[in-house]
Amino acid sequence: MSNSHDVVVVGGGPGGYAAALYGAAAGLDVALVEKQKLGGTCLHVGCIPAKELLETASVYRTVAHADQFGITSGSPTVDMAAAQGRKQKIVDQLHKGVGMLLEGRKVTVLDGWGSLGPDRTVTVAGGESGDATLTADHVILATGSVPRTLPGFEVDGERVLTSDELLSITELPGRAAIIGGGAIGLEFASMLADLGSEVTVLEALPRILVGADNDVVKMLTRAFKKRKIEIRTGVAVSGCRTTDIGVELEIDGADPLSVDAVVVCVGRRPFTEGLGLDDAGVKVDDGGYVVVDEYCQTSAAGVYAVGDVVNTPQLAHVAFAEAIMVVKHLLGESPSPMDYANVPWAIYCHPEVAFVGHTEASAKEAGFEAVTSMHRFIGNGRAMIVGDTDGLVKVIADRCDDGTAGRILGVHMVGPWVTEQLGQGYLAVNWEATVPEVAEFIQPHPTMSELFGETVLSLTGRALH
Repeated sequence: MSNSHDVVVVGGGPGGYAAALYGAAAGLDVALVEKQKLGGTCLHVGCIPAKELLETASVYRTVAHADQFGITSGSPTVDMAAAQGRKQKIVDQLHKGVGMLLEGRKVTVLDGWGSLGPDRTVTVAGGESGDATLTADHVILATGSVPRTLPGFEVDGERVLTSDELLSITELPGRAAIIGGGAIGLEFASMLADLGSEVTVLEALPRILVGADNDVVKMLTRAFKKRKIEIRTGVAVSGCRTTDIGVELEIDGADPLSVDAVVVCVGRRPFTEGLGLDDAGVKVDDGGYVVVDEYCQTSAAGVYAVGDVVNTPQLAHVAFAEAIMVVKHLLGESPSPMDYANVPWAIYCHPEVAFVGHTEASAKEAGFEAVTSMHRFIGNGRAMIVGDTDGLVKVIADRCDDGTAGRILGVHMVGPWVTEQLGQGYLAVNWEATVPEVAEFIQPHPTMSELFGETVLSLTGRALH
């Protein structure tokens, strides 16, 4: 086995394996170093297992309300062991698939901890591949992230959990507190509530889901309230203590909250332990993130970093895109830098949330004379058919000098299947399409997605419904 390669990738998560696959497809000799499992956080303790358990919750919700469709069934019960078994089967199948793709592209995969040294050397140790020193023309760091915790919260996997532990539970807590009202926290709150837990979301900021439009957040909050999910914003949790029956949370200025389990969802921190960044001359910022330029180049020549280890949106699809950009850049193909302000966001709670680009407030702050239109799913035929009408589509556009709506600046959605509907809004925002251009296109009927078309059409001043 050669120890010299065109590219050495350290980390086998979405950013790492995407870089390896894309680089190999371009004809590069690529080695990838991973000590744990190929697929990273996304595949094993993130996107895939979380969405699988959310689908379990969706099936439970559907069966529980089957009588509304004329289907008689008994009250459903939850078998978390069976749900976990199905989740693991999917994870294992995808994990195997990543390995087969890498093998098919002739990527050299090494099992071990990779650490970076001067002049683009990577030392591999502690794994089944044995000790090795690799050299490369380019190195891509993609070591990912781990859950952040809070002082005073000792994670034990039973009463105090992070996302890592929650995704493997086999028993549901009767009462659960979710600390953090971001995407991860809201997905877990939704899942647990659907499956029968009493859920309270505690968020230190004045609102949940920063980044989504205010009208989307209001609709989501109302929908959660109808499902008896309590959302408390502007609250600071100062500590917790385990008791004989559960966990007691100390909340500044309020009575303690007693629950059976608490899930800490306060974000993720970059994982750089043992990576040798100082010795390699790679700078990190105060938050521990690797510092990169617009092409994900670090301060060390020939060394790039992608994914959660850099301070960009912690999304698997962002890591994929960064990996592609980096490979193009090191090949000298002059790719466009990433536009992080216009990446797609998808949150799989119930109702779902999906958005891209400016909110109404951020558009005005950026100096646009924003005009908006908003339509609700309550009048959408397809939403009525599936029995899921909570939600809305909001389109934000720039006002032209003649008063008409011009360039589409943002698309924000909450409601049924909106994570699958954002594609056309994402393209509209990133291609800088205008309202008149998009309004000309036909939307299939009856679909959820035609609500986006209706919303754009109303911005022309001539709506149908």
